[in-house]
Amino acid sequence: MFSTADFLQYTQWSGIATLVFAVLAVLSFVFKWGIRFRLVGTTGFMLVLTSGLFGLSVVPLSRTVIPGAEKFTLVYDNGATQAVIAISPTISPSALEATLRQAASNLYTYGRLGKRGDNYLMVRARTVVHPEPGVSVPLYLGQLKQSLDSRENAEITVEIYTDKFAQLPKPTA
Repeated sequence: MFSTADFLQYTQWSGIATLVFAVLAVLSFVFKWGIRFRLVGTTGFMLVLTSGLFGLSVVPLSRTVIPGAEKFTLVYDNGATQAVIAISPTISPSALEATLRQAASNLYTYGRLGKRGDNYLMVRARTVVHPEPGVSVPLYLGQLKQSLDSRENAEITVEIYTDKFAQLPKPTA
């Protein structure tokens, strides 16, 4: 995967190419070349390409990796303060905490809007258990609340429902 430094270098090269095409476009109008309008289009395309590469060089593309976190699937996200992830029923409590932190880190954006007095992102983790054939029941194993005010001053509260782990199916070996 490309890093932001790679995109910055590509932006510089694309910027140089854009300037070259702009000079060629000006020269084509001065000397009335037949491809002058194509050069204007090429210059415009290079401007768009350069600005896109610049945007990718500013915004970090990598996600934070939390050691011990397991794979999860985003089930529900209202885009503001609530999200639900699905996890494996074989997860341990320590892995659940790491997975909740991973999900909160991945889902946190400055565009999330909180309500007055409730400016927290709540990520809940659930799995599906089958107490009898043909019956599926969602089982919430934990939740994380993170402040939406600032990522650096993150107030994070993690709750693991240890009593719910007793309802999980026992692994058969």
